[in-house]
Amino acid sequence: MTLVIVLILLTFGSILFHFLSPWWFTPLASNWGMIDDALIITFWICGIVFLAINLFMIYAVIRFRYKKERRAHYEPENAKLERNLTLVTTVGIVIMLAPGLYAWHEYITVPEDAAIVEAVGQQWQWTFRFPGEDGVLGIVETAYISLDNPFGLNPNDPAGRDDILIESSELHLPVDQPVKLLLRAKDVLHNFYVPQFRAKMDLVPGLVTYIWFIPTKTGTYEIVCAELCGVGHYTMRGTVVVDEQADFEAWLSERPTFAPAAVADAG
Repeated sequence: MTLVIVLILLTFGSILFHFLSPWWFTPLASNWGMIDDALIITFWICGIVFLAINLFMIYAVIRFRYKKERRAHYEPENAKLERNLTLVTTVGIVIMLAPGLYAWHEYITVPEDAAIVEAVGQQWQWTFRFPGEDGVLGIVETAYISLDNPFGLNPNDPAGRDDILIESSELHLPVDQPVKLLLRAKDVLHNFYVPQFRAKMDLVPGLVTYIWFIPTKTGTYEIVCAELCGVGHYTMRGTVVVDEQADFEAWLSERPTFAPAAVADAG
């Protein structure tokens, strides 16, 4: 009976730990509540299966414990049991995957009115770029990256002259406005992640990836790199400050554009 006691302690101890644990999701501050919903549905399904399997094991250990006069019954197959297990498993997997697939569809479908912002990752800092009055980000090329042009903007591209450059790890965004974040890495693989937004995506050298979200609560949130990117990975942090629209516009108006450097380089 020692095994039964161990199984009972492990089963109900695990369930109690889940419900009484102080560790849970950070408070949601974006539109991605459906990601939380998909995870919680997965927790419930996995929890029910975990409980059912362990209760069955406890039952089997007690019901079929060793007795000298008992002989095992061999049953090579049971078609009814196999059909039932296949049906239950299929239903469980569909219920578990469907919310995630729906959330993923929404995750990659960017609203047409989403503002465009670029986030650039490098060892071990974040920088950001907003389009200027023309609403278009200028062309960037690796060959143009230098101390005077860390974003690699093409100085001969008129669309980039009014790009607003944020050469710090503090990004401001307006509340309740959809944002499409273009993600670009200058060196190795990084990952942009704000836990309160739930949105995260890899930055892949040579590619431009993206995520989108709607910040729903004003405040300051930490950006972390969720991909091991070198010995200074733990220091690659930044902040997103979600402002009211007027405060965001005032902040953005004080940021420098690429125009002065572009004119100098072109000359």
